[in-house]
Amino acid sequence: MERPAFSAFSPHLFWDVDLKQLSWEKHTAFIVGRVLDYGVMEDWRLLRKYFSIDEIADYASTLRSLTDLSLNLLVVLTKRDKSTFRCTKYTQFEQTL
Repeated sequence: MERPAFSAFSPHLFWDVDLKQLSWEKHTAFIVGRVLDYGVMEDWRLLRKYFSIDEIADYASTLRSLTDLSLNLLVVLTKRDKSTFRCTKYTQFEQTL
């Protein structure tokens, strides 16, 4: 099944990316991450037409960062342990004063 054109997604998802350089083959994890973290329901539905929940979770598990909401959604939907996601191993430095 052919993947959707990037123009089918909400324009705010890829505002900082040259769409001519973006490729499903090379950047699938990046695209999935953007949809999970910043997409609206229509973006999610479009992604789900082409990928199963497990495939989405597989791509998301390679990302260094995901919002807590996106991570928890995937954990609930897939019944996977949080520790299987790379984003739980790398956290941003928190400065304390």
